[in-house]
Amino acid sequence: MSVPYETAAYEPADSPESPEEHLARLLGRALNSFELPDEAVRLLDCALAYDSSLHSAHHSAGLHRETYRHTWLLADGSALTLWELVHNTTPGSEPQHEVYVDGEELGVATARLPLPPETPDFELPVAVQLSQIPAPLPVYVPDASADHARRLLRRAENTDRPGPRTAALLTTASAHQITQAFGRPAAVGGPGRSRLSFSLYEHAFLLRDGVEISLWEVEHTATPDGRHMCEVYTTEDAARDAMERRATQVP
Repeated sequence: MSVPYETAAYEPADSPESPEEHLARLLGRALNSFELPDEAVRLLDCALAYDSSLHSAHHSAGLHRETYRHTWLLADGSALTLWELVHNTTPGSEPQHEVYVDGEELGVATARLPLPPETPDFELPVAVQLSQIPAPLPVYVPDASADHARRLLRRAENTDRPGPRTAALLTTASAHQITQAFGRPAAVGGPGRSRLSFSLYEHAFLLRDGVEISLWEVEHTATPDGRHMCEVYTTEDAARDAMERRATQVP
């Protein structure tokens, strides 16, 4: 799924949540996080990116249950998924969070919940062909969009960042939307690269004349001192090429 990290109600969005921070929040709220295998947690500590999505939901007579799929992209190019179960056991009680490493454990935990069996679930099956579903229309945030574009271009450190012509166009931006793109650099791994972190974001802007343009932001730690660096490109391909290039340049 796409993960927005800035809205009109939340301004300090220049530091999006990293894979490590997302994992820490998930484990921090899960009552049974101590039961996770140490190996799984060790692998997730080196994740490059993550994606979260709602898998299924059940709401009935004050009771609710949702399951979420949290998938991390690991340094070797593989993926690891944790399943989060969120539920209230009695009407009006505070939600409880549990986390599991596979679907079978999730199914056992879900079966013990006191939910009416005759009420069907809402479920998003893995086999759904997403290509057959029309892409949703962008939901733009109509607030300070031109200023957001200016700040985005100002913090970009790459020499081939968008130039004055693009900056001039974006002064007419009337709304914007930010989503995280899930992906990975093609060459990551090996000694010295286990702590690299890459995030890719699309900043879509709606101009006053109705034209839509996007900038692609790469945030990474592939720097000599491990600090976070921001690069901005005009196309997704250029941004992903930069991710791959940066991943191979760190010794």
